[in-house]
Amino acid sequence: MAGISIQSLHKQFPDGTVAVHEIDLEINDGELFVLLGPSGCGKTTTLRCIAGLETQTSGDIRIGDKLVNDLRPGERDIAMVFQFYALYPHLTGRENIGYPLRAAGVPKAEAEARIDAVARTMRLDGLLQRKPNKLSGGEQQRIALARAMVREPQAFLLDEPLTNLDAELRLDMRTELKHLQDRLGATMVMVTHDQVEAMSLGDRIALINDGRLEQVGTPLEVYDRPASLFAATFIGTPAMNILPVEVDGGALRGPSGLRLPIPAGLPRVDGLVAGVRAEWLSIAPPTGGGGGAARVVAREALGDETIYAVDMGGTRVHVRTPPTVRFDAEDTVDVTFVGTDPRVYHEVSGKVAA
Repeated sequence: MAGISIQSLHKQFPDGTVAVHEIDLEINDGELFVLLGPSGCGKTTTLRCIAGLETQTSGDIRIGDKLVNDLRPGERDIAMVFQFYALYPHLTGRENIGYPLRAAGVPKAEAEARIDAVARTMRLDGLLQRKPNKLSGGEQQRIALARAMVREPQAFLLDEPLTNLDAELRLDMRTELKHLQDRLGATMVMVTHDQVEAMSLGDRIALINDGRLEQVGTPLEVYDRPASLFAATFIGTPAMNILPVEVDGGALRGPSGLRLPIPAGLPRVDGLVAGVRAEWLSIAPPTGGGGGAARVVAREALGDETIYAVDMGGTRVHVRTPPTVRFDAEDTVDVTFVGTDPRVYHEVSGKVAA
């Protein structure tokens, strides 16, 4: 396996559309690295440039120590798994897995041994003699992954590999894919628009927006310390609350008088907003003790937790509580900050202020 280095990657299409703006990434050997972002953000174009399916306008791509800018896809020693499994319908599972070995002229005995080994790893017993129309979506995806693995590439590139599965199968395949990556120690780069997939699978995440890199970090880092307003509102369910604030003495004053601590190093400037996760807030019956007054708009009971939507002087705020906390719509409550520090941003630029 090998790491992947991307330096100043820029991709502009003939019609003038810039899909990727000067992206720099260092993907470690053995890492499951996720390219995350909304549709059209440039994440798939970035993956296709790594694969050699698109030619970058400028910038360098290295797989291991090899500069691959001018190499064809087949010369880059990578394997790609697509959203659509692209299995040959007239071939059995075993024949589909072995197809790249036959195409590469691998001796039959070696090819059969490699097919058997990867089939054991992917637990494909009983599926190898079936054709794709006799396989479920999850089984087809496992065959597609096995076909990629049998080549023993330096890196795997996964383009929305779980999108076409139903919710239950997606959960099963997330577990299986992560377990597989841990066992193989394989370098994997995965594209997804699904933050749950990214957070549950990725060792690190690169968040991309409009062709630009917003943040790179572990799932906890991008959740807990989002580097921009876009990151704050894209990651998390519910999204991070964005509250207008003003510096008021030794604290930040938010809507309805909500008091927040001032993070160290915060500049004394106008136009600030605070990012506050739903679990950094609590609600209680009004006491007049300094909490921000709010009106309950809606309650979403999820079993192990409850999400309240409350109105604080015209600002909609979400609060995550234990299921034992119970209020009804139109109840008046006090909202209190119970976190460590809010994340503060410049409202216009979206950049971190502190």
